[in-house]
Amino acid sequence: QVQLVESGGGLVQPGGSLRLSCATSRDIFMTYYMAWYRQAPGKQRELVANITRSSSTHYADFVKGRFTISRDNARNTVHLQMNSLKPEDTAVYYCNADSPAMSSTYWGQGTQVTVSS
Repeated sequence: QVQLVESGGGLVQPGGSLRLSCATSRDIFMTYYMAWYRQAPGKQRELVANITRSSSTHYADFVKGRFTISRDNARNTVHLQMNSLKPEDTAVYYCNADSPAMSSTYWGQGTQVTVSS
């Protein structure tokens, strides 16, 4: 069974930073595109950032310049470094592994990020 294990969420003040991590199996990590999504209350889930196996990245406009997605190939882990956090970044953040070639996608359980003073 595929597992995506997220960690690093929490409560932070506006302007603060958090780093989210998502660990998975070697097979998934090395063959799937990895991404972070988020879902705020009453809103649809939206893409935050993704990263390919060759570490090419894509960011949603609302996080450009503030968030950084990266891969740790030695630990089969993808990170999301979030800086200059705003109250509107408050959401449950989900790790995603996707393979269009295999028509397969997996989700983590989600981790809550709350930005509030």
